[in-house]
Amino acid sequence: MNDRGDTSFDRPFDTPLVDGPLAGTRVIELASDHAAFAAKLLGDLGADVIVVEPPGGHRSRTYEPFVGDEPGTERSLWWWYYNTSKRSVVLDLEQPADAQAFRDLVATADVVLEGESPGRLAALGLDADDLRSAQPPLVWVSVTAFGRDNPRRDEQFTDLTVLAGGGPVWLCGYDDHTLPPVRGGGNQGFHTGSVWAVIGALTALLARDVTGAGQLVDVSLHAAANVTTEAGTYEWLVAGNTVQRQTGRHAGVVPTMPALIQSSDGRWSHTGFPPRRKEEFQKLLEWLDDLGLRAEFPDAVFLELGATRERINTGDIGRDPEATEIFRAARDGLGFVASNLTLQEFFVGAQVRGLACGAIYAPEEVITNEHFVARGFPVAVHHEDLGRDVTYPGAPFPMPASPMRVTRAPHVGEHTEAVLDELAT
Repeated sequence: MNDRGDTSFDRPFDTPLVDGPLAGTRVIELASDHAAFAAKLLGDLGADVIVVEPPGGHRSRTYEPFVGDEPGTERSLWWWYYNTSKRSVVLDLEQPADAQAFRDLVATADVVLEGESPGRLAALGLDADDLRSAQPPLVWVSVTAFGRDNPRRDEQFTDLTVLAGGGPVWLCGYDDHTLPPVRGGGNQGFHTGSVWAVIGALTALLARDVTGAGQLVDVSLHAAANVTTEAGTYEWLVAGNTVQRQTGRHAGVVPTMPALIQSSDGRWSHTGFPPRRKEEFQKLLEWLDDLGLRAEFPDAVFLELGATRERINTGDIGRDPEATEIFRAARDGLGFVASNLTLQEFFVGAQVRGLACGAIYAPEEVITNEHFVARGFPVAVHHEDLGRDVTYPGAPFPMPASPMRVTRAPHVGEHTEAVLDELAT
């Protein structure tokens, strides 16, 4: 029951309550660290996700941090975030009765999502080959470190080893290569694999609508991480080149210009991609004029030159001296403007003028930022055991035709009795 007096899904602020696009789709998830995000996304999009936990609950219920810094099975913020919009059933798959209950549960499902160690389910007679033969429309999604049949499939892994072995860590860091690479925070390796798992599941469901047959979707976390390296991988495979880390911008074979700029209040922003088209150069010149700063920026002459060209092609940078100087002046011009404004003034001014610049916020600032609030990113989710709402991250961007909605993560085995009773009837 939430504080609005109903038992329906909580909604972002004043967003009307509607069924998600996956309403009517049932997903059976075997709880894991690395595929939990995939099932969360499916659940937030409206699927009926039933997470199967071992007796006592999945180990991630013990992960820090805890609400109020008080440890407890139901207080892990890790569990809360990765298991929204799910129902929990406790089964011991090594016990015959529970193994049969799992088979019966799978028989009601559209998708099975699991991140089990390769071979474990097969040893129990509960793997894809065992259950899909009797249920051809079933979509089975397996998320492992290297793939189900890869020679390295039995190696241990963490999110860090996925990112390091897959390549993203090599690409992330600073211009100063005496500093070590930087790992992407927030379980990016697991998230990347989970996103591919969702893509695979949805594609397989669409194919099933046409063929009537399900599929086995085999997701490798390392392969998923590797395809996010963009030029890092294909520069090596195609040209034998090794890209180099750069502060706040894509790694590249040839170093590019710095992209981070500091405002008058000491805060930082990212210039993204500076002006390239003549109308963008003109807008930057007008901004300098509005601030009375054009005369104080000697390289304004290059911006004036840029305003006479249709566009600056990125391939010309470093090859065409004039294009290179115009591009450099654009980035320096943005930095000069920023140095005379606060971060908020610079960010709003750039947005109003259609210039691609982004403010760099601390995590706690993001959740209360007016832009994120306006598009419904923070979501109030009621926790009746706490007697209050808790603010969660919602959809990463507005999706009016495919709304997401978030409910609190389930307690250990909260829905075991109800779900098993459904199977009995």
